[in-house]
Amino acid sequence: AEAAQENSFASAPTQGKNEYLEVTEGCAHGADELCVNAYTGPGTQYEKVYQLEKGMLLKIQDTREVNGQVWYHLYFDEQLRHEERTQKDWYVPATAGKVIKADGVETLKIHTTTSKHIVVDLSDQMLYAYDGNKEFFIASVSTGEEESPTPVGTFTINKKTPTRYMQGPLPGVTSTPFDLPGVPWNMYFTEDGAVIHGTYWHDRYGTKQSSGCINLPPELAKLLYDWAPVGTTVNIKQ
Repeated sequence: AEAAQENSFASAPTQGKNEYLEVTEGCAHGADELCVNAYTGPGTQYEKVYQLEKGMLLKIQDTREVNGQVWYHLYFDEQLRHEERTQKDWYVPATAGKVIKADGVETLKIHTTTSKHIVVDLSDQMLYAYDGNKEFFIASVSTGEEESPTPVGTFTINKKTPTRYMQGPLPGVTSTPFDLPGVPWNMYFTEDGAVIHGTYWHDRYGTKQSSGCINLPPELAKLLYDWAPVGTTVNIKQ
């Protein structure tokens, strides 16, 4: 057979912006169905490296076209707990989802102030967002299970990042190995890494499900992420 004709070209630059693939055509978590996969090269003849799930958000490094099919070359530019698990390239067909643009990591500046604040009530697994006294947002969430509870108190969103690769085991939290690439819309509120984020691997909101983080559906996490700047107060109560 003829070798595939391959072209490589960088994504068009946008000032202060990055491109991400929002997966819309992957499987639901644990689903037994025809799924979209990531491969080690731009074609299904390459080795499969991961089964994509709806709701993932993955950073695009560049775009390639092979025999009329567009592929996104993805990458992880964060410090990973288990880097040995991500040694292979990831290529995903463009049909897996849609491209969105977002700023990269945002961190708290000393003089950042805002009237916006978030309240999380652990007793009823609800999140409330306010700008001053004006209510913006209400949503059911999933917080930490009994063995890994969500911290209680008043905190500040100190960092935001559109995507994060979560890996375990986590010392002092869980001894279970896990890999969750493309966790979307992360808002860190403790130095230990507690985060409000989107969750594609479960939909059991209103019940305790996490290892201490605050889980939202991905589409609601994005809404909150776009609204809440770094410096937003987070009040978590029993």
